[in-house]
Amino acid sequence: MIEKQICEEVLKIALKTGGDFAEIFAESTYSNNYEMTSGKVTKVSSNHTYGASLRILKGYYEVNGYTNDFSRDSLLALANKLAGSFTEEAKVTEVILTETEVKNNNPVQRYPETVSNSEKIAYMQRVDDALKGYSSEITQIISGVMDEDQKVLIANSKGRFIKDRRCHTFLRTSVVAGDGKSTQTAGRRIGGHAGYEVIDQHDLEALARETADSAITMLHADEMVGGKMTVVVHNGFGGVLLHEACVHALEATSVAKGSSVFCNKLGEKIATDIVTAIDDGTITNAWGSLNVDDEGEPTKRNVLIENGILKSYLVDYRNSLKMNHPVTGSSRRQSYKYSPTSRMTNTFFAPGKDKFEDIIANTKFGLFAKVMGGGSVNPSTGEFNFAVSEGYMIEDGKITKPVRGATLVGSGAEVLKNIDMIADNLDFDHGFCGSASGSIPTDVGQPTIRVQNMTVGGRGK
Repeated sequence: MIEKQICEEVLKIALKTGGDFAEIFAESTYSNNYEMTSGKVTKVSSNHTYGASLRILKGYYEVNGYTNDFSRDSLLALANKLAGSFTEEAKVTEVILTETEVKNNNPVQRYPETVSNSEKIAYMQRVDDALKGYSSEITQIISGVMDEDQKVLIANSKGRFIKDRRCHTFLRTSVVAGDGKSTQTAGRRIGGHAGYEVIDQHDLEALARETADSAITMLHADEMVGGKMTVVVHNGFGGVLLHEACVHALEATSVAKGSSVFCNKLGEKIATDIVTAIDDGTITNAWGSLNVDDEGEPTKRNVLIENGILKSYLVDYRNSLKMNHPVTGSSRRQSYKYSPTSRMTNTFFAPGKDKFEDIIANTKFGLFAKVMGGGSVNPSTGEFNFAVSEGYMIEDGKITKPVRGATLVGSGAEVLKNIDMIADNLDFDHGFCGSASGSIPTDVGQPTIRVQNMTVGGRGK
């Protein structure tokens, strides 16, 4: 995209007025988005995102700008403009870049460019066909396919010059069930840092039926009666509780500002002994994985909490300067238009030693949150409010009637201290995380966990 010699020249100019560090992030990204509603294609869109950003650091202070023009003159003009933010003599007089080969942890078999539009639409049609005549209570079926092929270049004044290619493929389905009085919606997702092989590996018809069954079951469920009780949160997307209520507060984005509930707690016990939490960007072809982060740092398996002890935060280069904490390969951004900061990749509770059946059997009374939904969280306090998309009561050690409208209310710090059983059935689910540096693909995951003394909201009486 940009020749190495030009990058060296631009970085040198960027530092001519006393900056300590300069970085170029350039990308060329092709993305496609398709949607089908009840058998009809309702969206087909394609985009080409093309541009380069330049940022300069002087200590913790940052200036950042971007351009869609990769010419030498345009990049030098941007460097001169940003350098005007400082007024000292140059500390760096020469920049020599060395290209580093990137280890590919995420091999791709079927890049989006090799898959025709008709093939992509056929995936959605399979979802729709699987539910034709399935139930008269299904009122709407929405499915979508998204792909993205991103080529990036990262160069900085420490001599780093890296090229990488990232491919993400995603399928989602949403089913609405109604009885003329009320409606319920259920959704499922498939995704990976991979090509269309990630969809080929799944039974789309089974996925469609599972989604429909969830919506229909919740349509006929009783309203949840709230109270304080034991809650069993199932595996997979149940990990959104860890992601939102706990690990956002472990990102340097919050910690460096002193606005996290977990500030200054490294080495302290913040969870029960059985809790180990990990953010791992190296899992092969996982939705949130990367070969290198958006500063060119190789991704890592970061153990955040080990046997209840806080071991690490997620830290990017800029925040490492303020926190005196090693970088963790966690710097991410949606595109060149955003400045990078610390973000999650694939975040999960490590498997425990319990069996799912034993967790249920040992619960006298409580809520089984089979599928979690969306919610809100305050990173500075960890206080959250999450919807349960599909829930059931647990009575005398058995899963009984379905309940709808349940919400989980509390704080991440409380949850960590009240987990008393963890199963061995780790699973993952896929989503998009929005924060200071935009929306990025992240995996959430966990085995089934049991949490004591959670506040559950509901409209039932």
